Amino acid sequence: MTALTTLPWKSPEAPEDAPRRIVANPPTVDRFFKYGATGVGTSVLAITGSIGIFLGLQALPTLNRYGFKFFTTSQWEPDLDIVGIASVMLGTLTIALVALMIAFPCALCSALFISEYVPARLRPIFISIVDLMAAVPSIVYGLWGFFFITPPASKIALWLHQNFAWLPFFHVRGEARAAIWQRSDYVGSAFIAGIAVSMMVIPMACAVMREVFSKAPLGEREAAYALGATRWGMIRSVVIPFGRGGIIGGTMLALGRALGETIAVLMTISLVLDFKFRPLETGTVSVSSLIAGTFAESSPSQLSALLTAGFVLFMFTLALNTVAAVVINRSRSGEGTDI
Repeated sequence: MTALTTLPWKSPEAPEDAPRRIVANPPTVDRFFKYGATGVGTSVLAITGSIGIFLGLQALPTLNRYGFKFFTTSQWEPDLDIVGIASVMLGTLTIALVALMIAFPCALCSALFISEYVPARLRPIFISIVDLMAAVPSIVYGLWGFFFITPPASKIALWLHQNFAWLPFFHVRGEARAAIWQRSDYVGSAFIAGIAVSMMVIPMACAVMREVFSKAPLGEREAAYALGATRWGMIRSVVIPFGRGGIIGGTMLALGRALGETIAVLMTISLVLDFKFRPLETGTVSVSSLIAGTFAESSPSQLSALLTAGFVLFMFTLALNTVAAVVINRSRSGEGTDI
């Protein structure tokens, strides 16, 4: 048998099938887009981080002075050296929960209606109408809530108190069957502010849900129809389970938005510092409305306390948005599904 000869251009020590280094040379447009997107993303992270660092540094004097009592005290009386955000945080959560209770079913039904029932030629019009709600300034929602929503909402609050006062959160301190002029106990409440805020968070939640619903795999839709499902049956068995991550993520994003609303809340509530969970009763306060209402006339120590409250709200909202982003990214996607 003839011995194998070594090829002259190959070294006996050279490994077989050695990987070759590939050097990418993308076009100038692609490089510009890559560096531009990287710069914008880095700038957003840097700005967000600098805001958090600034608020954290401004909060140090207040936290060093009051310690953990800052989070458990419900009074806000800087002149008496009594400062705490317990009632402020409770009011913030109350307004946000009321807004979420109204916004969630509206956003879910709107997303399902636009993605599943509206004809394709009319769908862009409905999407634009809902998205335009996000472009309306918050002061417009505040005026709408104060002049248009307050009268009927106060009557609804009175009715809820008269019929469901046995539930603690529907109870209002005062006489439910008093004269008309005494029913001012039902205006300027977290319930009315929550209605105004709900209209502001519906577009955000609806956009996330609608986008996820539209990616439900066509193969599973047709399989549901082939098994005899109605349109609602297909939506219930395919679209909604597929979009569960988007529903959760959109709801949490809406909650984060509701926690930080300022102008609409400030215009519709009666600013009262009281540790209570009575959404129907007049008087409440949120972190953002407290800062906006007392910022101009605050002393340096009071300003530090306000910035500390803002830092707490910033971290809470950042945590909510982070969890929402994780839920959305981990949700199932219908892209690439075999048909």
